[in-house]
Amino acid sequence: MRRITIWLLSTVAALVLLFSYRTSTMGTGWARSAIASDTDGAGSSWSGTDAGTGATGPGSSTGSDDSGSGGDGRVSGGDGTATGSVAQTRWGPVQVKITVTGGKITDVTVLQVPDGNHRDQEINDYAVPILRQEALAAQSARIDTVSGATVTSDGYRESLQSAIDAAHLG
Repeated sequence: MRRITIWLLSTVAALVLLFSYRTSTMGTGWARSAIASDTDGAGSSWSGTDAGTGATGPGSSTGSDDSGSGGDGRVSGGDGTATGSVAQTRWGPVQVKITVTGGKITDVTVLQVPDGNHRDQEINDYAVPILRQEALAAQSARIDTVSGATVTSDGYRESLQSAIDAAHLG
């Protein structure tokens, strides 16, 4: 009888510990990244000049008429920055901003990545530089997934494609 009681109490204690363990999936929620937060996350935007138009600023050449080669009056090849839309992932938001010079992506900056806990920060410290390098080499959002950072890689690609679309590079 004594062995059964000890076994039962040990089992209950183990179950309580098991179910009270907080994993990375139980983080504090979707927090904004400390990397940068200069956008409101509403959608993609373009800020710069458009080759051949001389227009500048966030509102330039953003109509949807069918003139020009971009389908909206903008000719690709301008200089400036484009902010991708926020990709809501399982672990939190991912958002990037690209810098375009001479119609080529010259820089990719991460504005938001999941950072709800220490593990998220470790993963992103490892994955984000690799994703940036891949994007600069590919000049597109067709980049490989970083092993161990699948969700962040998917969100990065989604936001990157949105920024590329806003800059009319695709």
